[in-house]
Amino acid sequence: MEHITFLVAVVIVTALAFDFTNGFHDTANAMATSIATGALRPKAAVLIAGVLNIVGAFLSTEVAKTISGGIVDDTLVTPGMIFAGLVGAILWNLLTWLLGLPSSSSHALFGGLIGAVWVGAGEHGVHFDKVVEKILIPAVASPVVAGLAALLATYLAYRLSARARSESVSRGFRLGQIASASLVSLAHGTNDAQKTMGVITLTLISAGALGADAGPPLWVIASAGLAIGLGTYIGGWRIIRTMGKGITEIQSPQGFAAETASTAVILTSAHLGFALSTTQVCSGGILGAGLGRRLAEVRWGTAGRMAVAWLVTLPSAAAVGAVSAGVVVHGGTFGTVLIAVAALAAATAIYLASRRNPVHAGNVNDHHEVAMRPQPAAVGV
Repeated sequence: MEHITFLVAVVIVTALAFDFTNGFHDTANAMATSIATGALRPKAAVLIAGVLNIVGAFLSTEVAKTISGGIVDDTLVTPGMIFAGLVGAILWNLLTWLLGLPSSSSHALFGGLIGAVWVGAGEHGVHFDKVVEKILIPAVASPVVAGLAALLATYLAYRLSARARSESVSRGFRLGQIASASLVSLAHGTNDAQKTMGVITLTLISAGALGADAGPPLWVIASAGLAIGLGTYIGGWRIIRTMGKGITEIQSPQGFAAETASTAVILTSAHLGFALSTTQVCSGGILGAGLGRRLAEVRWGTAGRMAVAWLVTLPSAAAVGAVSAGVVVHGGTFGTVLIAVAALAAATAIYLASRRNPVHAGNVNDHHEVAMRPQPAAVGV
């Protein structure tokens, strides 16, 4: 029982660490376009996003229930498997952050769990029908829906404001962006914080601390919301640069359209219990907004690299989760410590590599040709 108690504590801490990486990895979803257009100053943007992520965590628990009792068989899952899955998700988040790629933290988490449970409990431990229904179909449909909605909204915004003064149009839409970006932050907290709630709840169920099909307790909701909020406030500047400047040169009407479309898709899916990727939704919205403005330049090379990252995220995290589960399940406490030390060493190496070309609030809006030049060290991620 002492071993189980220790392992459960390790899993909860690791889950909150993943939630923290999810926060700074996905800050760009809500604030990249507002920072790129100048609607919000970088530091103010991440503060607003962090606070609203915490608030959003308390709005719903439908997605948490999908994870804790949906994609895997909670009667076969052990805390060790969950720990292994989280390791896969965290390392993938850190690697894609280093590369500035807005991949899906959600799919990293799902992939890590699926790989770990498959190795630890066998393929019958994974509900593949639920994976298809709740994860894969939304992964394909949600960015397309958000992109089409943003394209239409952008086209209408420019048509309706065609005869107005450009300065007035920019100022008005920048004010609108403050509201729309805040709504994306709220929606992000509602959707993504729940994923960590679901993981912790699944851990407590697997350890017998909660009954089957139980929802997340209040302390789980509060801690998950706080972890993702703090991570968001850190500001994932590398990914903010990619989404704000790398896909297309965003103007304020496009930013407003992309954020509004993304909010509608995220909140609707959260209400339905679909654990979709907010990164894919917001990226789809930005791409649609780029296509919706006449003569706008869409950087298809960047979009292509993002698409590749989306495709390989789930299987890559699953592979790390599977290897980690093999060590943890057969190695017991020693295996758990070994994987924890290896993961910490890998995370440290990734962080040190990021310091060679730091991105922070002061240079996040630099264009890519400027951004690639060596820069002095600065605080920020």
